[in-house]
Parts: sequence; C-alpha cells; structure tokens
Amino acid sequence: MNRTKFLAAGLLGLGLAAFAQGQTTEPEKVTLTVDQAVEYALQNSRDLKSNDIDLAIKERSAKYSWNVFLPEITVSGTAARTTNIDSTLQSVNGSAQMMQMISGLHGNALASQIPSPISEEEKYHWALVGSVNAQLNLSLAYIYSIKAAKAEYEGGKITWEQSQKQTIMNIKKLFYGLLLQQENLKIQKTSLENARQRADQAQINFNNGRIPQLQLLNAQVSYENQRPEVETVEQSFNQQLDTLAFLIGMPVETEIELSGSIEPEYVNVTAEELLEKYGKKSLDVRSLQNNIDMLNMNLKALNLSSYTPALVLSYGWQPAGSWWGGDLDFSDQGSLSITLAFNITNMLPWSANRQKARDLKDNISKLNLTMDTLTENQKVQVRKAVDALNQARKQIDSMGRTVELARRSYDMSVRSFNNGLMELLDVRDAQEQLDKAMVGQLQQKFNYISALMDLENTLNIELSNSQAAGQN
Repeated sequence: MNRTKFLAAGLLGLGLAAFAQGQTTEPEKVTLTVDQAVEYALQNSRDLKSNDIDLAIKERSAKYSWNVFLPEITVSGTAARTTNIDSTLQSVNGSAQMMQMISGLHGNALASQIPSPISEEEKYHWALVGSVNAQLNLSLAYIYSIKAAKAEYEGGKITWEQSQKQTIMNIKKLFYGLLLQQENLKIQKTSLENARQRADQAQINFNNGRIPQLQLLNAQVSYENQRPEVETVEQSFNQQLDTLAFLIGMPVETEIELSGSIEPEYVNVTAEELLEKYGKKSLDVRSLQNNIDMLNMNLKALNLSSYTPALVLSYGWQPAGSWWGGDLDFSDQGSLSITLAFNITNMLPWSANRQKARDLKDNISKLNLTMDTLTENQKVQVRKAVDALNQARKQIDSMGRTVELARRSYDMSVRSFNNGLMELLDVRDAQEQLDKAMVGQLQQKFNYISALMDLENTLNIELSNSQAAGQN
C-alpha cells in the first residue's frame, strides 16, 4: 500500500514538473507597432551596440589626444656583479705596498692608517645603479595631430548616425512589408472562405437541382486548390516575422503580432526645392567632407614635422653605489639636456616623408572628385524618389477607384451565382480581379512609404513630420 502511494506521488510530481516546464517554455506573445519595433531595436540591436562601442573608442581617443604632451618617464634600478676584480686588487695592493715603504721612512705612526691588501670577498664584486629619466618631445605637428583626432571622432559620430538611420529605415521597411504580407494573407484567407461558401452554396444548388454535378465538383476543386496556396503565404509571413525579431534583437521564438496599417503620409515636394534646402545635410556628404578635412590636417602635421624643428627636453638622474673597503659610496651622474633638432632628410623632395605628403595630396584630390560624383548622384536619387512618390500617389488613387468597381462586380456575380444565374468561372474571375485590385493598391501604398523613406534617408531629413509641423 505504501509503495503504491509512493509511486502515485512520484507520478504526480513528474506530471506537475512537466506541466510547469511546458508553462515556462511557452513562447512569449508581443504586439508591436512600427514605433515600438524601432524603439526596441535602438535598445537591443546587436549591430547598434557594436556601433556604440566603436564610437566610444573614437571618443576616448579624441578626449585624450593631448597625451602627446606627456613626458616619457622611466625609472630603473640595477644590481651589477663583476666576476673579475684583478685590476682593482692590483692597483689597491700596489698603493698599499707604497704606503708601507713610506711608513718605514716615517715610523710606525703612519702604519696604522695603511689599509691592508683587498681580499677577493663577495662584497667587492657588487655595484648598485639607479636611474630616473624624463624626456619630452615638442613639435608644432602635434597641434594638427590633435585636431585630426577630434575630426576622426566627428567622423565616427556621423558614421554612428548613418548606422542608426539605416537600421531604422530597414526595420520600418520590413515592418511595412510585413503589414503588406499580412493584408495579402487576409485577402487570401477571405478569398478561401468565399470559395468554401461557394462550394457549400453549389452543394445546396445541386441538391435542389439548379446546377449539374460538374459545376459542383468545380466549386469543390477550386476550394481545395486554394488551401495550399494560403498555407504557403502564411508560412512565408511567419518566417519574415522571425527575421524581424532577429533584426530588432528580440528572441526569434517570440510570437509577434503586428499592429498598424499601410497608410502613407502624403507630401508635396519638388526635387529642385529639396536639393536647394537640404542638399548639404546628407550624411554621405558630411562624412566625405570630414574625411577630406582629416587628410588636410594630416598633411599639415606632416609638413610641420618636416620643416620645423623638434624640441627635446631630457633629464636623467643616475645615482650609483659601490662597496670600497666595506663602505658603500654613492655618486650622482645625472644630466639635463635641451635639444633643438632638424631632420634634414625629411626635407628632401625624394625622401619617404615627402612622398607620403604627395600621396596625401593625391588622395585629397581623389576625394574631391568623389564629392563631385556624390553630389551629382544625389541629384539623380532625389529626382528618382520624387518621381516615385508622384507616380505611387497617382496609382493609389487610380487603384482605389478600381477596387470599388471590382467589389461591385464581385458582389453582383456572387448574387447571380447563388441564384444559379452565373457560372462559377465568372465568379472566380470577379474574385481574382477584386483581390488583384486590393493587393495592387496596398503595393502602391507600400511603394510610396518606401520611396519617402529613401528620400528622407538620402537628404537626412524627416519630410512628413516637418510638413505636418509647418501646416500646424
């Protein structure tokens, strides 16, 4: 009996554990708007976090770029042992013998002051040497080196901003693309449900003798053929949701529900007006100009290092100690030096330094040509985006009228089919035309939103918000 209770309790515990595990592993469900998706990405995107680290490195480099003026200070200590002291012993012993000869002439009073010959004891092998050295190099080139570091940090901020805006644009495009797929899926499911209802109605009409069996079979086959198509569209949509979760830094297994609609904010702009007002705000233009400025600063620093002297301040303190007759004697061998040096080789036109200066000049010329190309390409991109906006807006209005006509035609076809007055093929054609018109209108709305985002990204502005603020 006890064994039975024990087994029952164990099975109950395992069941509760399995239930709890199933509860904890259930995927989280999240409802996202486009703004919430962007905000989540700004806080959790791995790419953006990596860009934050890159910017922090450049900021730290610019913040401490003045450290070129710090002196180089080294402290060292040395204990040296010599293995040969014969020369020292000979010189000292010779001096001792001479003093003994002198003492024989002058009496024993001087004998007490004569040191005995040095023996090869360990202490006579050692000497201590310490040193403290400080050196400061000063050059006018350091001024532009510091400016170049600051400019590099500014370039890093532009790159960081480009990455932020590019990521935001990609997320928004993907989000609106998913909304387009979601609406398409709804249309497909509605079409599938209509096919099922037509099959049921065909069954009723066949039972009442209104239609032949062939028409009933056609309705049933049409419904069954649409089912795998809808399942394929739904599978693709779910896969794209996983891509969105990965892009914004959310766990891929998270169940995401999209909230929003594809409704563009229309703007009235011309390419000429945009280029005149915002042409120089482009992040690409600013980044390229920053690179040109950095090369110019590096060139100035190189020229200053070549044609101006370098001032070198050096101070060294070197105390040395040695044992002599059992006593430790110290001596100071420190020094202070001020040096003004010219590097004559760097001034020669064929030197490596001057060749590097020529390379910098050539690279600056290349970047200036790139700037001209970028400016012209910007004009092309802006004109293309404005044309895409205007065309998409016209298509949206046109497709809206087409949707209304297609819906009226479909409703009339369904009523005629239910009354047995129209063939199934005609109803299917009307359904396809309605679906095509609805999807086409959604596609044009997405094209308008996408073109507007491309235009804003090219000029580094927010057209919709700025225009709305101006109207308010």
